[in-house]
This record gives sequence, C-alpha cells and structure tokens, in this order.
Amino acid sequence: MAEKTNLFEYTEESIKSLDWREHIRLRPGMYIGKLGDGSSPDDGIYVLIKEVIDNCIDEHTMGYGKQVELTIEQKSVTIRDYGRGIPLGKVVDVVSKINTGAKYDSKAFQKSVGLNGVGTKAVNALSQYFKVTAYREGKEKTAEFAKGVLTKEHKEAKTSEPNGTLVTFIPDETVFKHFNFKHEYLDNQLWNYCYLNAGLIISFNGKKYVSKNGLLDLLQRKTNEDELRYPIIHLKGEDIEVAITHNNDYGEEIFSFVNGQYTTQGGTHQQAFREAFVKVIRDFYKKDYDAADIRQSIAAAVSVRVVEPVFESQTKTKLGSQYMSEGGISMKNFIYDFMAKELDNYLHKNAATADALKKRIEQNEKERKELAGIKKLANERAKKANLHNKKLRDCRFHYNEEPTGKDKEQTLEKQKESTIFITEGDSASGSITKARDVERQAVFSLRGKPLNCYGLTKKVVYENEEFNLLQHALNVEDGIEGLRYNKIVIATDADVDGMHIRLLLMTFFLQFFPDLVKNGHVYILETPLFRVRNKQETIYCYDESEKQAAIKKLGGKPEITRFKGLGEISPDEFARFIGADMRVQPVMIMPETHIQQILEYYMGKNTQERQEFIINNLKVEVDLIGDNPAAA
Repeated sequence: MAEKTNLFEYTEESIKSLDWREHIRLRPGMYIGKLGDGSSPDDGIYVLIKEVIDNCIDEHTMGYGKQVELTIEQKSVTIRDYGRGIPLGKVVDVVSKINTGAKYDSKAFQKSVGLNGVGTKAVNALSQYFKVTAYREGKEKTAEFAKGVLTKEHKEAKTSEPNGTLVTFIPDETVFKHFNFKHEYLDNQLWNYCYLNAGLIISFNGKKYVSKNGLLDLLQRKTNEDELRYPIIHLKGEDIEVAITHNNDYGEEIFSFVNGQYTTQGGTHQQAFREAFVKVIRDFYKKDYDAADIRQSIAAAVSVRVVEPVFESQTKTKLGSQYMSEGGISMKNFIYDFMAKELDNYLHKNAATADALKKRIEQNEKERKELAGIKKLANERAKKANLHNKKLRDCRFHYNEEPTGKDKEQTLEKQKESTIFITEGDSASGSITKARDVERQAVFSLRGKPLNCYGLTKKVVYENEEFNLLQHALNVEDGIEGLRYNKIVIATDADVDGMHIRLLLMTFFLQFFPDLVKNGHVYILETPLFRVRNKQETIYCYDESEKQAAIKKLGGKPEITRFKGLGEISPDEFARFIGADMRVQPVMIMPETHIQQILEYYMGKNTQERQEFIINNLKVEVDLIGDNPAAA
C-alpha cells in the first residue's frame, strides 16, 4: 500500500463553486489589481473610481453626455454622467450579474474601454455600500447593495432629472484597510480623461477639468516650457494622436493611451511608437543614430483607438493587442505608417525644429560616448562589489521577470508588491533584513550620507561607488523598463541626519532618474515615533496626537518609549511596520512642478528665501506624558 503523505483529501467535496460576488471578494486582485491604502496611484480605490468613470467615458465617446461629475466626501464617492442612462429594467442586472452588459455588442460600443462587463460588478462587490440610479426619458430606477448583495430595489418613479446614471459607493474598509483618497492622484487621472476626450467636462468637488487641444495640453502640463529643446510636435490622424518633444531631463517619459484608457505599463502601442520614432528619425536625417540617443530626454504621448482591445489584465494597464481590429492592420505597421508620413512631413516643414531635434540627439550621443569608458570600469567594480559585500540583500522575486502560465494574474499582483528598502547603517538594515518578507522585499544598505549630486552630470553616478551600486541594484542604468522593484522605499531615522539622507536620496532620483518619481515608484517609510503600552496592550504611534490618544485609551501611567532610530526597533516589532499595514508616503512631483527649480531651492546655494522658509516652517517637538507637559 502506498504511504499516505498528503493530509489534504481531494474529493468531490473539495470542488467548490463561488458566485460572482464571492469570487471577486476572494480574489480582488484579478479584477482591480492590488488593494493598497491609496498611497499609490494604482491602488484599488482609484481603480474603483476608474471603472465607474470608464462607463461615463464610453457614453461620451458614443456621442452621449459631455459632462461627468465626481464628488468625494470623506470616503464616499459619487459619480454622475449625462449619457443615455442604463435601461431601467436592467439596472440591477448590469451591476450585479456577471457577463451582463451592452459592451458585448461591438456595434453599440465600438472602441470602448470596458468590454468584459466586469467593472461595476467589482465596484459593487468591493463596496460596503453601493447605490445606482438610472435616469431615462422622465423615469428613474434605483437599487442599493451592501458588498454586492441587493438590499433594496426601488420601484420605477417619475423624475425631472436629465438622462444619465448616478453611482454612489463607499469602498469596503475590511478590504481596503486604512484607506484615504489622495486628490493629487485623482487630479492626474481626471486630466488624462479630458486630454483624450476633447470637449468633455469633468467636475471634481467643484473643480473643472476640460481640454481643447488633447495631447498637446498634456505635454504642456507635464513639461516646463523653459526647458523644451523645441516646440511640442502635435500630430493627429484617424484613430491616433501623438505629441513629442525633448527636454533637459534624463530618462524617457512616454504617456500611452488606448480608447481613452491610460496604460501605465505601456504595451504594444507604446513599443510600436518607440520603434517607429527611431526609424523615422534615422530615415529623415539619413544617419544610423543609436536608439538610446534618439529617445534620451524625450517627453511624448501617444493615443490610439482600437476595436475590442485586448489588455493583459482586467485593470487595463498594459495593451496586448497586436492589431487595430480583427483582420485589420497590425499595431506596429499602423503607427509606423502614420509616423513615417506625418512626422516626416512636419520636420520637412519646420526646419528650426528639425535642427534643434538633431542637436539634442547629437548631444546625447556625445555624452554617451564620453561615459562609455567610465561605465565599463564602474560596471566591473559593481560586479566585484556584489560578490564580496552585503550592500544588497535581495528578495526572491524580481519585478522585471515576465509572468507566464496560468498564474499570470497572481504574478502581476505580486509584481506590484516587490519592494526595496534603502536604509543607512548596519543596525537599521539588520533590523529590516530580519523582519522583511524575503519573497518580495529587498534591502540596500548605505554607508554614511550620500553625495549631494545637485548640478552634477551623470558621470558622478558611475564614479561614486554608492550611487553606482544603487543604480545597479535597481537595474535602471538603461531606463526604468528594467526596474527590479515596483516600490523604492527610503527608510531613514526620524532625526535630522535621517531627514538629510532622505533629502540627498530624493535629489539623486530627481536629478538622474526622474522617471522613477514621476511614475510613482519612490516612497518614504513611516515608522512609529512612540510605543505606548501597559500589561494588556501595546499601541504604536506615528505622531504626537496618536500618542496622546493612546495614553488616554490605556489610562493610568503606561510605559512610553520614544524611538530615535530604526536600529532601536527590534526585528519582531519591525515586522509589523513593513508588512500588510506598512505606512508609506509617496514622493510626488506634480506636473506643474519644475524639477530643476525645486532642486535649486532645496539643494542649491543657501539662499535667503530658503532660510526664511525654514524659519517659518520650523516644527518644535514637545513630549507630553499624561497631563504633565515637559520639553522633549
């Protein structure tokens, strides 16, 4: 008889069938990507808003409704469009029955964003409260739900409201723990909708969003006019729009869209644009420039309209379609043919722009060749250093591994959780290393304070050992496409030295790898300043107000510990702060922010303006224990 080694009995009882609501709540990552708490732009709470607004945009694209209203009050979201409104007899089905919707009929919703009929069902299932009202031809129909379960279906009634749909929901706090909406992320999201839909008006808590010039407006908002090497090239055709320029920043920044959807991870259309741009430039100047020299410092946007697009996940962040439509021209040929005609014509007609573009490419070429020898030596040093030191304690999962097989959705979700902590000192890095999740969290240990690299060229990245090893650990030498971790978390002590190290690291990223910040990869780790405990309970507090609340809750005279450095926190405790409930603050650069100006302000010469800012914003810490205030 074979030895029984598996305690799990695989029988008929092992096979379970889940309804649509149960499946979404059990596997939310398959429907909305990662959950998160709102600190990252691709966190689930923003995807919920996007799924509802996508339906509004589809109505607008079909020619119905020019206005969308978004209101957020604390954690309640309300979205109103003025499209045709859901047919009243199908209001409940459309938001609660999987595989139900109008988008399976391509005649009704050609070139739509949502084709799977899943979006609003996921919002419904993942909301503690969900309400939908359809207004149609003088009548209205309302239904209310809790976590996807119908709680009240109202009868049809007469209304004076114009046609359209009204959705209100509150994300389920048992799914999205400690979540908060960051209006800066929503601001970018709403502007992108407007850039892709000329004439569409979006109102967010009273603020109006509208664009007349599409992707031209986008690049004007995302770039600083004083740093552009030539005026923005704006090209439009049937089912395609492109805007291109070069600036003085390092890196390559391309915004790509499909059917009005911002594809943050790119896809076939973005790659086709990158290849087409290189080929057209080489043909125009009749010179075989290196592709990296052509695309270095580029800022561009590309938008295409595709019939029934295929995305690599339900969250639609990466396009997988190889063709513009079934049986139609390939994506690659479509974009190349457009660029070969329109960009070539533009450069012939605008000699000054063509000359400025050529000079930018040749400057990139010169800088690359000057760095070639230094890079070779630096790469050799990095290889030797990686063999003999422990600066990088890697994780087992790498962000740039291509997911394959049946577990692709779970792998994509896991990718988004890959994290590297950058910390200083052996004690701090030791605590994080022992506490981390070795599957998805890596640690890079700095030795002392990094160099202030403001105003320096990229040559310093290779000559400075710390910077050279850090860029190799991240794998961003040739651009952020190879980035090995989705989150780069700066973890420093909450004292003056720690703040200085944090500032120097942010200067490094903004100076040489601004794409990492612009694409939401850089964060600051928040660790507790205080531990308040008695024999029954321990509470960790991140600021003075939380400490006072903890003292009041525990009563009496609880023990209060002030953490002055990360090394003082034991690995067992640290595990609480870098796990599922990890608190991080994103390093955000708003589109209107001028990177070089902000670096000059904070890291340049010690100006009177900066001194006044420090004096006016100086925080004095006071340690309050119980009811007896005492200076810290």
